[in-house]
Amino acid sequence: METATKDLENDHVYILRLIDVMEQMVLTVSTEIAHIEMAVSLIRNYADGYHHAKEEHLLFPLLVKKGLSGDHGPIAVMLLEHAEGRKFAKGMEDELNNIKQGDESSLTVLYENMQGYIDLLRSHILKENNVLFPLADKTLSPIEQQTLLKAFADLEKINYNHGQLQRFVNGIVGLEAVYMG
Repeated sequence: METATKDLENDHVYILRLIDVMEQMVLTVSTEIAHIEMAVSLIRNYADGYHHAKEEHLLFPLLVKKGLSGDHGPIAVMLLEHAEGRKFAKGMEDELNNIKQGDESSLTVLYENMQGYIDLLRSHILKENNVLFPLADKTLSPIEQQTLLKAFADLEKINYNHGQLQRFVNGIVGLEAVYMG
């Protein structure tokens, strides 16, 4: 049976695929600005705008309501790491803008932000999949899991209609075709 935590783990599969592509961009010193912009857009709109929104607006508040601390422990760590990821994404955007204005030295800082994001997200997803989600599975009843899963679907319908989520996945797959051979 599909659960809310399994749905979030399914998102992680695509986010990990995206960061694998980003790592190849860094390792090959890609100067394909359009590809890097696409990766940053996918971070902003899929990993953060969609996936993290499900966690921050739906899962975490429910877990707090069920007695977990929002100020200490796993939820607090996840929120802190979401904020750190946003700083890396902002750094990538800033450096892309500098590059477009002719500052090629910004490429190094861009790659540093990309690698920081890659390292952060790999660790973050490991913690969510192996600590937070099993804790949520123990805390939430099957009915709460299904209610949460429906809330995720409602969020998708409201904010990501007309195939937008599939376009995110297609973007990741398209970048994989270029960078992952």
